[in-house]
Amino acid sequence: METDIVVVKIPKDANVIIGQAHFIKTVEDVYEALIGSVPQIKFGLAFCEASGACLVRSEGNDDELKKAAERCAMNISAGHSFILFIRNAFPINVMKALKDVPEICRIFCATANPLEVIIGQTTQGRGILGVIDGYSPKGIEKKKDIKWRKNLLRAFKYKL
Repeated sequence: METDIVVVKIPKDANVIIGQAHFIKTVEDVYEALIGSVPQIKFGLAFCEASGACLVRSEGNDDELKKAAERCAMNISAGHSFILFIRNAFPINVMKALKDVPEICRIFCATANPLEVIIGQTTQGRGILGVIDGYSPKGIEKKKDIKWRKNLLRAFKYKL
């Protein structure tokens, strides 16, 4: 097996969710789950079909994000993986709905951080081994850091 690292170029002001699913119906079901969760969401989704025509299937309601997802999917080229770029919502707003999509087997990451996808390649094809999401920790949080974290969550209205 050979390994490769694909750097994910996240569009400005967007988040990315990368996962694995198992059926061509994924693109339509994810579309419905997203629109049903956050009506104002903008997104682009690309799914790497792993049998038959082996095409990148895509959906979305934002052309820029859809094209970015298609490019990213081709760069990753891992069977049954999906790449979803979103705006006007955070991953936390759609994760429950995505996890309820029957075709989705796994979520590798949901982030706006710099992202690298670790790929394994065999004679059969490519698969996602894991991700590098952001940077390594620089220390343990102190009281001032705890205060900052709690204030941020309340500013975003995730906590009272």
